Amino acid sequence: MTDKKNSDNPLPMEILKVSSLSKMFGGVKAQDNISFSIEKGIVCGLIGPNGAGKTTLFNMITGIYPPDGGEIHFLGKPIKNMPVHKLVKAGIARTFQHVELFASMTLLENVLVGMHVRTKSGFWGAITRMPWVQREEKMAKESAENILEFTGLTEYARRPAGELPVGRQKMAEIARALASQPELLLLDEPAAGLNAVETEALGYLIQKVKQKGVTMMLVEHDMSLAMGISDKIIVLDRGMKLAEGTPREVQNNEAVMEAYLGQG
Repeated sequence: MTDKKNSDNPLPMEILKVSSLSKMFGGVKAQDNISFSIEKGIVCGLIGPNGAGKTTLFNMITGIYPPDGGEIHFLGKPIKNMPVHKLVKAGIARTFQHVELFASMTLLENVLVGMHVRTKSGFWGAITRMPWVQREEKMAKESAENILEFTGLTEYARRPAGELPVGRQKMAEIARALASQPELLLLDEPAAGLNAVETEALGYLIQKVKQKGVTMMLVEHDMSLAMGISDKIIVLDRGMKLAEGTPREVQNNEAVMEAYLGQG
């Protein structure tokens, strides 16, 4: 990987920096003094046993849970307690462990919904149907169709999202998230419920998204997928960071093997 410290890229080397993050639920520490950073342009895997706090961490980064302590910086700016819609507009998007598509809407319509933070027409524009609104709608539709082509979902564009197979719905969630033009995309168990062929296709799509310059962080229980596509791995155990490093470093870490990988 290129040494970004010596590059001419004006953006911060760290796209995301988490410092001493903590979260309590009913007196139980779900997150205990978590700190790490993610470099721009990489795929970072977040792994750990069930109950380790992975989704809780995602929920704090994406504004669903307010942290009880610590700081979160995105592109050098503090984002702790920022509303979800502002985080999306700032460049952070996510998918969920359980598919959150609008089942009765077509796949194309779902992707268009993901674009709403990047369009300007709003409620009154939709009513007045001014020429500039119609131009914006045409551009949005073309962009949505391009995203569906990029994710391999063009043939499903006019089908209700709820009728798609689980594997296609997972891809569709990624397509909708990409519609908001994120710089950081968080994927919560994207391979859950997928068969081997679908998981392979997912890994290929994640690599394609990375090549577009989108930084990604994913929670994943499929260790083959996580280790195969991640540049960096962060391991959580009982709300604490157990290890951080390359996939090879993490695989050779005895504490990780004992806490997670060794459990089969």
